[in-house]
Amino acid sequence: MENVNLLITFIGLTAFAVVIQACILVALYLAVRKTSARMEALATDIRTKALPTVDAAHTLLVELRPKVESIAENLSRSATTVRAQIERLDATVSDVIDRTRLQIIRADELVNRTMDRVEETTDMVHNAVVSPLRRISGVMHGVTAGLEFLLGRRRRQPRDGMGVPQDELFI
Repeated sequence: MENVNLLITFIGLTAFAVVIQACILVALYLAVRKTSARMEALATDIRTKALPTVDAAHTLLVELRPKVESIAENLSRSATTVRAQIERLDATVSDVIDRTRLQIIRADELVNRTMDRVEETTDMVHNAVVSPLRRISGVMHGVTAGLEFLLGRRRRQPRDGMGVPQDELFI
């Protein structure tokens, strides 16, 4: 008898657990149905609002794609042209710099040669004109001094006003 009571208790507990599970399943079903209804409403709302925007964006992309491709192609061509022009400009500038350096070297050599010739000419003029003039001037001073001595005249007084006779300088 005890087993029968125990069996009835287990069956009652099992039935109670099954009823609770059924209630939970019904609650889950209702929650899923409610959530599904909300999702349907949200999907409908998204379709009505987002799909036109997506369609407009798609249409815009389809229309702009050839233009964007054309712009990209033009930029590529422009970059190639600019690169070629820059290479030509670089070659021209390098050539101008090389020529300028050569001309500067030539001008420097010309100036150096000219300065050397000016120095040589100055030395030649000094040797050919100034040195003989000094010698002639020395000879003339000597002749003048000799004539003054022979004629017995005193030397001329200097013009600075300090007339000191020649003989008095050697005391």
